[in-house]
Amino acid sequence: MENPPMIGKNIQKFRGARGLTLNVLSERSGVSKAMLSQIESDKVNPTVATVWKIAKGLGVELQDLLDMETQPKRIFSLNPASEVTSKLEKTKNGVTIQILSPLSMVEDLELYLLTFEPHASLPSEPHFPGTQEFLTVIKGTVKVTAGDNSAEIRKGDFLMYHCDVEHTITNESAQPAVVHMVVRYTPDRK
Repeated sequence: MENPPMIGKNIQKFRGARGLTLNVLSERSGVSKAMLSQIESDKVNPTVATVWKIAKGLGVELQDLLDMETQPKRIFSLNPASEVTSKLEKTKNGVTIQILSPLSMVEDLELYLLTFEPHASLPSEPHFPGTQEFLTVIKGTVKVTAGDNSAEIRKGDFLMYHCDVEHTITNESAQPAVVHMVVRYTPDRK
């Protein structure tokens, strides 16, 4: 390689894909907003330590920022049902939790299928700061309360909320409900 990689576009691409402003990335990485702006516009070549901080702030590997490929890397990973963690039965409160994601994704990105019996409830303690849950109702209706916020969602509805506060999903109806849930943890959790 004759010239060092110009990583500004890669940083900009990852930051944009995550919906982060320069201010937020600056807070997460500890690199000043002015420096980030100069790096993204390829006006400066940062030190390895600075690139490492930015990578951690974005939740990516250092190599991802140095990668010169113009095409995104494609992932194709099959996890047969026999290798996916089996169901955990929550019989005491009428909720069945099926873990859909492999154990390797724990506390990164977790996928669940939740089945609620009539009038069943799933209370949860706060997760790591910044953690989010994404719910899609497959069948029935559920009420979600997260901190001071509350919403009733029906079949086909999608709800996104921070779950770093006490939160509860409740089926208040006399019919079963099924919910697909994704839990996304922040890359900078301590």
